[in-house]
Amino acid sequence: MQAAARRPRTNHLDLAQRILDVARQRGFEPGARLPEQQIASLCNVSRTPVRAALSLLAERGVVRWEADTGYHLAVDLAAQPAISAELPSAVEDELAEAILRDRSARRLDQTVTAAALMRRYSADRKTVLKALNKLTEENLLDRAPGQSWLFRRTPDDPEAQGESYEFRLLLEPAAILTPGFRLDGARAAALRQGMDALSALPDAAFDTREFQRLDMDFHGMIAEGCANRFIADALADHLRLRRLPGIYAGVNVFRLRQSLLEHLNILDHLESRQYEVAADLLRIHLRLSRNQRPQAASRGAPALFGMISRPE
Repeated sequence: MQAAARRPRTNHLDLAQRILDVARQRGFEPGARLPEQQIASLCNVSRTPVRAALSLLAERGVVRWEADTGYHLAVDLAAQPAISAELPSAVEDELAEAILRDRSARRLDQTVTAAALMRRYSADRKTVLKALNKLTEENLLDRAPGQSWLFRRTPDDPEAQGESYEFRLLLEPAAILTPGFRLDGARAAALRQGMDALSALPDAAFDTREFQRLDMDFHGMIAEGCANRFIADALADHLRLRRLPGIYAGVNVFRLRQSLLEHLNILDHLESRQYEVAADLLRIHLRLSRNQRPQAASRGAPALFGMISRPE
């Protein structure tokens, strides 16, 4: 019980992660000063939780405190892209991840109850409800009648993966081509640094979890850049469904490296505002990724390069 009492609060952990994300997106380098008021403004919170989150990061060696100037970034986030994975987890966050893992492995039925989860994980009701609420807020669960929750369908089987790629092929290129699309330059630069760092690692050290983070952040950046709120919201909701553990199971490192290069190529054209070319390249990228999962392919889609031919 004492160990549980010493766990950081969930909101402080979430804010610590947001601080790291902001630092990456804005290209902060080692030694960069992290003024509490500036961080509070960037994260849209008050200074009190920022101070607690920075203290948590200091305990992990990610930032350092200097009496005269305050907090400074102590690590190169671009060179250590997986640093966020070293943050501790609140007990309800760990339980939520365990629930997702067991659902992904089909150890849990589509419908679950709080009472059954309490027994399965030897957890108290308050913790279970917090974990269920967290998954509900992330649109991974829906509240069902009575004291039960229903898992939303996720792209974790061949048929669902095929439907997921069809959905993304319809909407992600459209997001880029929607009038008013805007690329977050600082976020794009941070993503480029992270992808370059991961690409430079040998196969034995290639971090699939870090690839998943970069992959979701890349596609999330495209969704958030869309000026059409309905397209942006639909893509953001679908993106959350892809955070299940093991979503990249069966995909070899060679293909993941290819995906990083495809992301970088798309990013080149987004940065130069060649949006039609970027959208075409994104279609190819999604088709190539889909074709790595044979059961999800051959669903009546046009030929791979059929979408990129243009009249002169």
